[in-house]
Amino acid sequence: MTADLHDSQPVLTAGANLDEAPGAIILIHGRGGSAADILALAPEIGGDALACLAPAANKQTWYPFSFLKPIEMNQPFLDSALARIGSLLDQIAAAGIPRNRVILLGFSQGACLSSEYVARNAQRYGGLILFSGGLIGPDRTPRDYPGSLDGTPVFLGCSNVDAHIPEARVLETGDVLQRMGGAVDMRIYPGMGHTINQDELMAARGIVDQVIAAGAAPSG
Repeated sequence: MTADLHDSQPVLTAGANLDEAPGAIILIHGRGGSAADILALAPEIGGDALACLAPAANKQTWYPFSFLKPIEMNQPFLDSALARIGSLLDQIAAAGIPRNRVILLGFSQGACLSSEYVARNAQRYGGLILFSGGLIGPDRTPRDYPGSLDGTPVFLGCSNVDAHIPEARVLETGDVLQRMGGAVDMRIYPGMGHTINQDELMAARGIVDQVIAAGAAPSG
């Protein structure tokens, strides 16, 4: 049974009401960050037209060690964090919003967590937006995830000199998600460091706009 390490932490919300929104976005903060920090990105990418949910990690950390360490070193925290995303997706689905109108967005540790969740639970999502992150586990971790992303829009942005995220892991993540059927847009920024730039925000806005349009389209 997954330890309840994150489930009791608050979820901040913004944007449209969940029961009226055309779609939703789950925003996942990085190590040492906060739900409020990541939620502040929502207006910058047009996400305030959607229902925005930002879960908080226990003690501001989703798992204790680097995402490049053996997966078992980050347990049970990692499984609890992944389960937290799953419970939010279930809550969104219960409000009538299907997965194909839900975006997962993360920065740094939150991006690593988001990519790992989507890879392990492949289906058509509204989008996956990864700012400075990649799939979890050491080099040569098997990446034989089952299922298909069925055209899910995926954005990966990272510096080539990020002190926390090796460029090689970003490239591997893009390759894996593309192989799984994601529509991958990967951009490596020379000398940027561990941050988010305006070009990344505009790319994210493009994915958000797609979900808004899909939610506004007539059914049937």
